[in-house]
Amino acid sequence: MVTEHQLQSVAAHLFRHESGKIKAVLSRILGIQQLETAEDIVQDTLLQAMHTWSYKGLPANPAAWLMKSAKNRAIDLLRRQNRFNQISPEYAYLLQTDSELEPALDQLFLDHEIRDSQLRMIFACCHPAIPHESQVALTLKTLCGLSNAEIARAFLSSEETIAKRIYRAKEKINSESIPLQVPAGPALTERLDAVLNSLYLLFNEGYNSSHPEQLIREDLCAESMRLCHLLTENKETNRPGTRALLSLICFQSSRLGARLDDQGQIILLQYQDRSNWYRPLIKKGFEYLDTSIPIEDMADPMRSITPYHLEAVIASLHAAAPSFEKTNWIKIHQLYHLLLQYRPGPVVAMNKAIAAAYAFGSREALEELLKIEGLEKYYLYHACLGEMYSNNGQFKEARLSFEKALSLAPNQRERELVQQKMATCPLL
Repeated sequence: MVTEHQLQSVAAHLFRHESGKIKAVLSRILGIQQLETAEDIVQDTLLQAMHTWSYKGLPANPAAWLMKSAKNRAIDLLRRQNRFNQISPEYAYLLQTDSELEPALDQLFLDHEIRDSQLRMIFACCHPAIPHESQVALTLKTLCGLSNAEIARAFLSSEETIAKRIYRAKEKINSESIPLQVPAGPALTERLDAVLNSLYLLFNEGYNSSHPEQLIREDLCAESMRLCHLLTENKETNRPGTRALLSLICFQSSRLGARLDDQGQIILLQYQDRSNWYRPLIKKGFEYLDTSIPIEDMADPMRSITPYHLEAVIASLHAAAPSFEKTNWIKIHQLYHLLLQYRPGPVVAMNKAIAAAYAFGSREALEELLKIEGLEKYYLYHACLGEMYSNNGQFKEARLSFEKALSLAPNQRERELVQQKMATCPLL
């Protein structure tokens, strides 16, 4: 028998890793305009799995079990409701008779076809007819299995706003008859930007999770790496920005095992044991970074540079430094200054200010932090303010900032970290 805890854990993992694959294949069969039908089939499949596995035990290959079950449900739906006319035109000609239905669907559930379906789905979600923020929200929801709350944190927004964006994106897919295909030419470049941004946000949600009990969600980090790697395997989407993002994900993922202690407490970068950083991923990070600029652009690499290149180089400087103190903080500050030109935003400005603290001192960092607008509800901003105020001897202001950070911290571990910082701030 499978315990309830084991079942919940396996189901959560499978939902994250397999639901997007299944939805992509079903939408390819039914047409993306039937996305909600595909989502219903996936939901029913997962519920059936929970029920069946609770008394029969886990199958040898749970992912394959889900795929087969979802395929059978799709076949039953088409037969029961005589919905052959709703099948995507691309495959309708294959399904002139009922006997052809199952063999045709079997082909679309092969590994290489699943990968192709996912690429098609990603680019459909990022169609230019859909507003950019809705593109990203729909991708994270549909292909990556994030909840509205997780997406809201990634956007520093509300769940209600995210739900509306996703609803409008689906409406646009229907009204514009958006095709399920990977674009070509200039359209690919435009859409790829939104795709990469979705995977970037997915990784960030895993690296600093909004989950109340999990500071790090390695499943999300792994899923972002998997999908990004999928893009590098396709010659049309294996672009400089794609490889730069995969480099960044590798560098950041290499530190996951060093970010928490045995009790689950946060270990800041300054105190991490660098021998626990996973060197094979660091090596991969450098390999992807080294090949992220095409040979023909070597004479003028700025032609191909993207924000992901700059972040990957920043991460590479951390990876290459023998210690926190010997990190090239001046170079990192310069790179954040350049990144602000490519990706203006308050979070980048905050990271630049943090680098300034180690490159030039707390006073300059505080000056930079106080100029930032838009992070009033972001706990890390107030925690950084508190630390800079404290370093400058402004303890009253420091405690007020720490108290604000404490009220905004999304989970217990981050609240504990803020409390530790508060404890070092003298009472007046």
